[in-house]
Amino acid sequence: MIVVTTPTGQIGREVVARLLDAGEGSAPVRVIVRDPAALAPRVRERVEVVQGSHADPAVLKEACQGADRVFWLVPPTPGADGADGYFETFTESLREVIASQAVERVVAVSTLGRGVARNAGPISASLAMDEAIAATGVHYRALCPPFLMENLLRHVASMRDEGVWPSALVHDRVIRTCATRDVGATAARLLLDDTWTGNADVPLVGPDELTPDGMARVVSEVLGRPVRVQRLTIADLKAALTRFGASEGWAQGVADMTDAQNVQGFYGAVQPSTPDTAPTGLRQWCEEVLRPAARS
Repeated sequence: MIVVTTPTGQIGREVVARLLDAGEGSAPVRVIVRDPAALAPRVRERVEVVQGSHADPAVLKEACQGADRVFWLVPPTPGADGADGYFETFTESLREVIASQAVERVVAVSTLGRGVARNAGPISASLAMDEAIAATGVHYRALCPPFLMENLLRHVASMRDEGVWPSALVHDRVIRTCATRDVGATAARLLLDDTWTGNADVPLVGPDELTPDGMARVVSEVLGRPVRVQRLTIADLKAALTRFGASEGWAQGVADMTDAQNVQGFYGAVQPSTPDTAPTGLRQWCEEVLRPAARS
């Protein structure tokens, strides 16, 4: 049995789709979801559903009964007080289940930056999560993408209507990227393989070496209109997050994360591409995802 968290999220739904497409003979799938109605009908008909949050130890225990593999993702929640305590709450629930039940393998979404990232808000919290899960002795794979292309979808309206991408990232430094489809595909492949053991990171670094300015040029060409980076300060970023409902602690964590990316460069050009795990380039993603979103 494979348990999937966040099955309606950008990555989780990719994982579920690929597991169900594996066909006859593959392990059954059980999902944890707050609102079962949010599942696509074809998914709801083919999976077991446990309703609730995987931060709840009772819900997670129920979902993992008889399961040997778990896909784990801590969903970003801007209303949370802060990243550290938020991640710890989820992680402690998983540690309890690993200690008391028959979970053998965990595949989790983490981030690049191990050994480099410091004081980096949610990135630091993700890396601490990896260490805590690995310490249980469970067979563990931490999926490590850099900047997710889907982050650009938050700004699709301003790109389309105003020709701007507001960003606090350093505009002329390479930032490596990855599509969520590639994270989901790699996760599913690992979940369907019951032969790997031990603890390892799995980098997912796309083929492009683009700065934010370079990314804006690709977006411009695909959308057929000029798009430029509108440079925000870290203070601007934090203010915008709180204006749209983020807690003070969460906004500060994202501000710290962005500042750390800019200063420490752990998503930068020194990271080699990984074509086996992240084949999707930015132009392809823009053509297949961003342009249809801009037209909708």
